[in-house]
Amino acid sequence: MSALVENSAFETLLEAYKNKFGFKKLKTFALSKEGFLGLFLELKGKIAISVGETQSVVDAGKLYESLGFEVVWLTLNQEGKVNLSALKNSTIDFLFLSSYVMDTFVRTSLEEVKQFTSAKIISNGSAHFDAMSDMVYFDNYKLTGFNTNGVLLFNDDSLNLLPIGQIDTIACKLCFDAMVNQHFNETLKEQFLEKLKKQFHDDLYFFVQPNTTLPYSLHFGLKGIKARELIRTLALSQIYITNGEGCSLGLSKPSRIIQEMGYDETTSRNAISLSFVDELQEDAINNVVKTMFLKYKQLKSFS
Repeated sequence: MSALVENSAFETLLEAYKNKFGFKKLKTFALSKEGFLGLFLELKGKIAISVGETQSVVDAGKLYESLGFEVVWLTLNQEGKVNLSALKNSTIDFLFLSSYVMDTFVRTSLEEVKQFTSAKIISNGSAHFDAMSDMVYFDNYKLTGFNTNGVLLFNDDSLNLLPIGQIDTIACKLCFDAMVNQHFNETLKEQFLEKLKKQFHDDLYFFVQPNTTLPYSLHFGLKGIKARELIRTLALSQIYITNGEGCSLGLSKPSRIIQEMGYDETTSRNAISLSFVDELQEDAINNVVKTMFLKYKQLKSFS
């Protein structure tokens, strides 16, 4: 008889989602290529996908094509930005495109995108929520570290609602708590960038320009070493950086996004990303940069 208990707690959570994000409807789904494929089939329309989206979306798009459906692919240019030109001559119904490119966090203006297409935009809101999205999904693994279902928010009848017994309510609760508590530091980027340039000089270079990325993220490369070597040694000093997107971590795979920009696999292994969360005093910033430089010089001398 427990299935007959009231759902007031869940209804309160739905109302909290609506108040925070502005969407009236919610469903959960497997955040995998099979889960996204299920969404594609349910949407019943022509789909476009940016290759700058998360790996599961791209893999699902390829699987969708193998079933005989058409997908319009939006590529990345050498600066890491999404090529929107493919939208000009395409009649599409749904566009999987976020306000940022995975890995590099290069910004995409969804307001500008809406000038090219009337398609409904479905975006990943895990690292940056954009109210211009028509639907938003959240990656609970990246937000919480727990491998639960993704949460999808929407307003219209493009997707069917699930009975409450089929909704992953734990995923909904974990996702909402993570988003409420999510915070970034947007003041440290310029300080770090200035100190990195002074310390590393010509050994520092950029795959994407710092002023094109989300304000709390910094993406760069260091000559002569593989980023993963630096990632391992810095972790011993409790300095955490990354090279590939979250779904590639542990697989020793370099960033797919960098390769989509035209770089070969070897070069893409040099990419490094930093995200700023906590407040840091100047002494702490200097210590982090100096430690990075010391470890870098050690690694370079070994090679």
